Amino acid sequence: MGFSTYTNKKGFRAGAAVVASAVTVAATVWGVATLVDPGSAGAASRQNVAQPNGTDNSGHGPAGRPGQPTGIPEGIAHSSESGGNAVNITIDDGPDPRWTPQVLDVLHKYDVKATFCMVGPHAKAHPDLVKKVVAAGHRLCDHTMDHDTAMDKKPVDYQERQILDAKKLIEEAAGNGAKVDYYRAPGGAFTPDSRRIAAANGMRPLGWNVDTKDFQKPGTAAIVDAVKREIGNGPTVLFHDGGGNRAQTVEALDQVLAWLGNQGRPTGFPVRTAPDAP
Repeated sequence: MGFSTYTNKKGFRAGAAVVASAVTVAATVWGVATLVDPGSAGAASRQNVAQPNGTDNSGHGPAGRPGQPTGIPEGIAHSSESGGNAVNITIDDGPDPRWTPQVLDVLHKYDVKATFCMVGPHAKAHPDLVKKVVAAGHRLCDHTMDHDTAMDKKPVDYQERQILDAKKLIEEAAGNGAKVDYYRAPGGAFTPDSRRIAAANGMRPLGWNVDTKDFQKPGTAAIVDAVKREIGNGPTVLFHDGGGNRAQTVEALDQVLAWLGNQGRPTGFPVRTAPDAP
């Protein structure tokens, strides 16, 4: 499935349809950030928040149907498996043949592992890049088929197809039995059903605490400053390797990783099976 113009925070335009921009409002405590869609009566339902204890004992699987327990909580993850003051680097919207290799080079330079949230058709189009990501020790995350930031307003069966079809394409591209460990809703458009579908299929819902807004191309310095300013909100940082020119992102990532090293802050992966920190 093809994509055309990158239109908003993390959305694509197919034909003439335009998805409205979303504004991320970060809280000032660890593990909380809420995504607000201006002018939408249902904006409060669009959340990128940690759920209490990160668990749900409903025992339901995809589309709300009973399923086998996977040990993966349905709560949205923000915390790091490495604990302490570790930082999770997450990279969205790829893979991209121009920018993903450059991001991988920067990560290799600092010996940092990251989580790559991939769009299904992009993974299918560039299986070589998916394999490189896995071979370098990074983790995979499902970012749906069409990057529909309004999927929280769509039927459950649509959400299920968006999530599970993308998972299949990413894992096929990765090969060698590689698995997708996380699911990140486009624009933070999570629903209880989408979280349940993801968890029932072995993927931890994944949020973020620091939105660099690199998709807006505000300049390298602005991207770096956003990380330094918002890192107190929590450990998971959002960058992009897809959706447009990411030269600023590549340079900013280099500077951010150097800064984190100087601060003595390690990096890690988001929690998968553990409850999210309060």
